[in-house]
Amino acid sequence: MFTKKYTRVQLALRNGQDREEIWCAYQGIIYDVAPSRLWRNGKHYEHWAGQDLTEELSAAPHTHRVFERFKVVGKLVDKL
Repeated sequence: MFTKKYTRVQLALRNGQDREEIWCAYQGIIYDVAPSRLWRNGKHYEHWAGQDLTEELSAAPHTHRVFERFKVVGKLVDKL
């Protein structure tokens, strides 16, 4: 069970630009991708942090399992 819940607006602030946190969501789960050098400055190729990347993952050269290496921050919700 997730103790922390964040809206899309709150997630968008964790884009590596507005705050130091670099977070992304996938299938409703928010991950801290800041430890990855591939997400430096909140950008990973043509993808930006602070978003739900569920639909974009199908175009990636890797599977959803890439998120297993990152810490779960919380759950993405429509409203608090």
